[in-house]
Amino acid sequence: MPKFHTKWTVFPHGPVEMIDDGILTVQGEIRMPLGRFPRRMTVVALQGGRTAVFSPVALHEAEMRQIEEFGMLSFLIIPNGFHRLDSRIWKERYPHMKVICPPGAKSRVEQAVAIDATSDILADKAVEFVIVPGMGEAEGALIVRREGRMTLVLNDVISNVRHPKGLGANVMARLFGFGIKRPQMAREVKWFLVKDKAALAAQLRDWSKIPELRRIVPSHGEVIERPAPVLERIAEGLG
Repeated sequence: MPKFHTKWTVFPHGPVEMIDDGILTVQGEIRMPLGRFPRRMTVVALQGGRTAVFSPVALHEAEMRQIEEFGMLSFLIIPNGFHRLDSRIWKERYPHMKVICPPGAKSRVEQAVAIDATSDILADKAVEFVIVPGMGEAEGALIVRREGRMTLVLNDVISNVRHPKGLGANVMARLFGFGIKRPQMAREVKWFLVKDKAALAAQLRDWSKIPELRRIVPSHGEVIERPAPVLERIAEGLG
């Protein structure tokens, strides 16, 4: 697997789905030895007919047209330094898009694509780009509010990989804890990416207490429709 693609490269992916007003998501795959591992892109509508793309994934042309018709592609959000695979080819295809990443991920992401901002520049009262506490300022998330409902778009904080394809993907999902049986924080995330367990646990608990929270959209795996108990359990595991 290259560090990042330099030409439009499409791996297998599913359909583009609308999971709430102004929120599209599509699950694709990353090829790996002896299997394929899931990854997910989420596209959020903003004020003024604009859209923000979280964790970009190259799609086939029919699905790319759906994304383009959804709104003016304005922001490309690279949520950490390990989700830059398709960042360069997206920016080359849509050079007007502003690229956002967390400050702690800038050195890795800018190897693939120039960064325009490391904080929220979306200018939308209903959609907020946030830096997840306790992860060295290197992990981003989106908070999306819609008519009394809230969707939390996370990256690697929580995984929910129920159906990895192939021997290699199954071994990786089970060995590193990517959520085969239930949503969880992958072991490699806990070991290498979490810098302050108490700060991260406090944030997860705070999110779990928001009555309007309806779902979590992770970058790896299925959408989580009962998010509060998941956040509480993972926070408890952090101590």
